[in-house]
Amino acid sequence: MFARLSLAAIAIALVSGCSTPSPVLGGKNISYGDSKAVELVTNEFGSTDLQMIAESMTRSLAQSGVLHGRPVVQVYDVKNKTSEYIDTREITTSIKTQLMKSGVARFASDNTDMQSQVDQLKLQNQSGLYKKKTVAKTGNMIAAKYRLEGSISSIVKRSSDYKDVFYKFSLQLVDVESGLAEWMDEKEIRKTTER
Repeated sequence: MFARLSLAAIAIALVSGCSTPSPVLGGKNISYGDSKAVELVTNEFGSTDLQMIAESMTRSLAQSGVLHGRPVVQVYDVKNKTSEYIDTREITTSIKTQLMKSGVARFASDNTDMQSQVDQLKLQNQSGLYKKKTVAKTGNMIAAKYRLEGSISSIVKRSSDYKDVFYKFSLQLVDVESGLAEWMDEKEIRKTTER
């Protein structure tokens, strides 16, 4: 009986120990926020803009019907035609992630990851380090049916009282074999600051 009580007491102590809140380290002026909350700290490109673009483009492309049968798509980084630094790779990654989650497309190594893919195949096939039956064979990569590419541009207007920034994001899906654009869409965002 004593052994049963001791085991039960240990189990309760372990469970209650797991529910003890972890201490918080750091400054008093730092806190977590809602990652989906509208962010209007400045009128520069921000997280809300990225989320709106990715959601709008993903929804439009998924509903277009062009991606019937889960074709293979190669994604190219969005071209930044604005005067500010924008990590356009994050825009394409968000769009790619949402399309992958929706199950409407498969993705080939994109233009920036292709060298890593080639390097891995060379390492496996030419180094002699791997068992032959586990080596990925060269010549078996799946070619993309479509390429997804786009750009973001901005127009900035200033007066003594206002600063207005207009962003235009354009994206298109191009059939690799024919060169025809099969789908296009754009998202516009305007942000105005009163001085």
